[in-house]
Amino acid sequence: MTENSYRVAPPGFTPDQWEEFQEKGILVVENAIPQEDVERYIEAIDRVAATDPNYAPGKDFRQPHCVAADPVLSELIDHPRHVGYGYDLYGELLKLHRSDIFIRPPDYKDESMWHPDSPRPTPYAVFSMDLPLRLCIGLWLTALPHAGMGNFIYMPGSHRNQEFEQYYTHESVPGEVPLVVPAGSMTVMHCGVWHRVDVNHSDTIRKNMFVSYCPSWLWEGDRRQCDPQWIETLNREQRIIMRSFPTAHDRTNPPAEDVPLFLARETGTDSDADANFRIPLRIRKRKTMPEKLAS
Repeated sequence: MTENSYRVAPPGFTPDQWEEFQEKGILVVENAIPQEDVERYIEAIDRVAATDPNYAPGKDFRQPHCVAADPVLSELIDHPRHVGYGYDLYGELLKLHRSDIFIRPPDYKDESMWHPDSPRPTPYAVFSMDLPLRLCIGLWLTALPHAGMGNFIYMPGSHRNQEFEQYYTHESVPGEVPLVVPAGSMTVMHCGVWHRVDVNHSDTIRKNMFVSYCPSWLWEGDRRQCDPQWIETLNREQRIIMRSFPTAHDRTNPPAEDVPLFLARETGTDSDADANFRIPLRIRKRKTMPEKLAS
């Protein structure tokens, strides 16, 4: 494969976004998803729900590993709208950790207590105090003009705390922020941000999806290995990002054909300018975005 057949990494964090992300642990990007895509995703969610024996109209519904449930949703694996954020953090070892559909109907009373998205007894922050080991992309397909609509509620800046006084309660907390956004908005969230889900007192069925990324050596959250026939339907980058490896060793040492995942967006090359070119490409060090900012 020639270098020109590789894709350049899609856009990720701007400098202002990175500063805000570090401060708040979350970015809210309104109108990130075009209306035609919002409609396509809702249609795909409805198709998935209609064929699931666990789905019942009027009841809340969650479908994990949703990227494999419908061809339209498979495009979320490497969509240029958001995959660049994950690539900025995890670079050549980027992996899709999990993907989920959520349907929150009217009169939904969530038991989702305050929590971070991480192992609870020993959180990710014990091992990675500065950078998230899981990055969650939220795709909000239903307009949420006010609270009380099954909104996602979060505490800005809480990703710096491994303890939270209201943990395992559903209590309202001073400073909490309900996500109030138009349809087609996107959130980019540090896994350590403490959050919960509001009740839905509206007449609106709230529909959204989450796609989260992690380094490839972290165990995936919604599967063990992917269906090989489904993997064959994916493009090169999607296949790599799913990391459906036959051996554990591949998690930290991907096969040569999987390197590079993307070319550098600044230069369009497969290596850093100061790289040691004596080292084979498959194991040659490449800096992540935070490393480049620190150097």
